[in-house]
Amino acid sequence: MDIRDNKHHSRALIFLISYFIFSPAGAQTAWTLRQCADYAVEHNISIKQSANNREQRSLQLSTARNSRLPDLSASASESFSFGRGLTLDNTYTNRSTSSTSFSLGTSVPLFTGFQIPNTVKLNQLNLEAATHDLEKARNDIRMQVAQAYVQILYNMEIADVAQRQIAIDSAQVVRLQAFVDNGKASQAQLSQQQATLAKAHMTATQADNNLQLSLLTLSQLLELPSPEGFSIKRPELSGLPGISGLSGLSGISPDAIYAEALTVKPEVQAEQLRLSAADRQIAIARAGHYPTLSLSAGLQTNYYKTNGIEADAFSTQLKNNFSQYIGLNLSIPIFNRFQTRNNIRSARLDRENQLLQLDNVKKTLYKEIQQAYYNAVAASTKFTSSEAAARSSKDAFLLTQAKYENGKATITEFNEAKNIYLNAESDLVQARYEYLYQTALIDFYRGRELSF
Repeated sequence: MDIRDNKHHSRALIFLISYFIFSPAGAQTAWTLRQCADYAVEHNISIKQSANNREQRSLQLSTARNSRLPDLSASASESFSFGRGLTLDNTYTNRSTSSTSFSLGTSVPLFTGFQIPNTVKLNQLNLEAATHDLEKARNDIRMQVAQAYVQILYNMEIADVAQRQIAIDSAQVVRLQAFVDNGKASQAQLSQQQATLAKAHMTATQADNNLQLSLLTLSQLLELPSPEGFSIKRPELSGLPGISGLSGLSGISPDAIYAEALTVKPEVQAEQLRLSAADRQIAIARAGHYPTLSLSAGLQTNYYKTNGIEADAFSTQLKNNFSQYIGLNLSIPIFNRFQTRNNIRSARLDRENQLLQLDNVKKTLYKEIQQAYYNAVAASTKFTSSEAAARSSKDAFLLTQAKYENGKATITEFNEAKNIYLNAESDLVQARYEYLYQTALIDFYRGRELSF
């Protein structure tokens, strides 16, 4: 089993493993799951991008709200005129003139066809959706870290099983060597057992390689520069809860889990918010049918100078030419080449697409819950049967070992019993983690934290 192959799982798994990995961070060099998850969330690039996207949505909301405010602008201009021009005595002559003007103006929208309030609400919805997107990104990285963490624990257990196999085979090589020295066993028997020991070493090497690769995977998720010196906190297997220690699957169904998941999954909530935002987009497009009304006001003054004619002083002209204005501007749309009509139709199509996207997310979620539910049922059965198989194979191995040491069983029978026992131990480790993992998924979809 490669737990990393599972998809779309998240935060509840953190609480599951944190149940048995809770020692203080400063008390060890190994990383706990909580430390790994927090570090990954802080340093992950995708999460930083999602956070930046949320900040952009927040700025867009601020811009929309501020569009209600009046604007204020100032301007200054200087112009020169050369050549023939009209004089004060109504004759034309070649003269050069210059003009300097200053103005200060403001305008404020009074009515925009409800475009501003709808735009504000649209950006509020987009901000909320981006917030849920950010939470989903955090959940995704926590899920990936948890999957990698569990995979390491699984590989640790497999490596331990391989070491136990080496210990058993080594003991038998030593025993057979003594028998060969005393003439009670043949060299062929010893060679056969040495070959078995060599195979056990090869299996252990592969298990160690798998463990190192899984550590590398997690260190890369954490954005660590190197996996050197990186290790995780390993729980005691005796601290893991059994079947009776978990909530189990009694009294729940995929439909019930789905109903709870719809209220807590951030991806569903984000798409529902975007559907509401699509409604606002339609309202904004409809604003093109309404007239708009704005208020404007300003101050202005000018300074003129004609070459060859004495002019009043600069300050005097600015004072004498000073004027103020205030006005209302009403714009009534009559025909804009069907632009408003097409904008409304386009917004409605966008809403239909968003409705399909929401439906797709819900259907995908339901399929995931169905898969997780029946995987959990199968894992529960597998865990129970693996426990029974491990107990019986251990008893059979110990019995065969005693017979072999008393000369009542062959080395082939001994190795066969040993292999069955160690395979059962491996199957139990796999079944234990798979059951804990699948059960965690059920609680995750229900939006609940695990407690035992």
